[in-house]
Order: sequence, then C-alpha cells, then structure tokens
Amino acid sequence: MGILAKVADERVLDVRCDEHSLIVDLMDGRTISVPLAWYPRLLHASAEQRAKWELAGAGFGIHWPEIDEDLSTEGLLRGAPAPDAK
Repeated sequence: MGILAKVADERVLDVRCDEHSLIVDLMDGRTISVPLAWYPRLLHASAEQRAKWELAGAGFGIHWPEIDEDLSTEGLLRGAPAPDAK
C-alpha cells in the first residue's frame, strides 16, 4: 500500500496584514506569516493600501498597485526579505 502525498499548490488564496505581519494563505491550506518589517513599502503603507492587493503571475504572486509592491509565494516560502529591508 502506497502513501499518497498531497500535491503542493503554492498559489495565493488570501492575503491580510495585522499590525506586525503579512499573512498569506495558500491554496493547499498552508499559511505563511512574515514580518512587515521585511517589506518596507508594505510596512509604511496604510491599512487601506495593504488591503488593495491583486493576484499576479497566475496566482503565484501578489501585487499592491497603490504602493508598487510585488511579492511571490516562492520568495515568501524561502523567507526572502526585500533587499532594502533593515
């Protein structure tokens, strides 16, 4: 009897922010939470600007048009902060 592994689906299902974190739910049920401090544009954006996101890259990315920020699920899963994050 074999063990069937669930195929990972790293596409974005939902995005939200709290006071300190960016939280991304993936289609496969995982949730990624990273510090907002890793992404200065998001950190300094208003709550309203952070809430206005859209899917990008066939669902593997997130785009915030008002602040010109783009993140990929691949980068989030790797734990890659923005180059200008301190």
